[in-house]
Amino acid sequence: MNVKITRVDKDLPLPKYETEGSVGFDFLCRESVKINPHSLALIPANVIVQTPPGYMLMVTLRSSTPRKRSLLIPHGVGVIDQDYCGDEDEIKIQAYNFSSDPVVVERGDRIAQGIFVRVDVARWSEVDRIESETRGGFGSTGNEGDFR
Repeated sequence: MNVKITRVDKDLPLPKYETEGSVGFDFLCRESVKINPHSLALIPANVIVQTPPGYMLMVTLRSSTPRKRSLLIPHGVGVIDQDYCGDEDEIKIQAYNFSSDPVVVERGDRIAQGIFVRVDVARWSEVDRIESETRGGFGSTGNEGDFR
């Protein structure tokens, strides 16, 4: 897959897949960011990516980031749409510091990864009622509603 990409700071390298078997490529922090305890920050990832038609770009933290840096993405993952690729659309990693100490992400640090995911657009077919086997509502599989 060929993907158009622009680096905001040309002194930093392009994102790369670290191994041949890697599913995600690493984003690099463009400038150092201090994230205060129990606070959110946006970490600039130095790239504008034109996500190919039929795909979304999913952004998630590297698996070591919560353990090593006490950071989480508050909504789990970021979704980069196909039309988020204008001159001002640098990808930014939203990060929450869940520790009691400030966390500094340094310029050039690998903080998150991107994964291209194939998507489709739904065409709605509205009906008065959906005929299906009832499961019993939210959280009904498994323990018969026992949430202990």
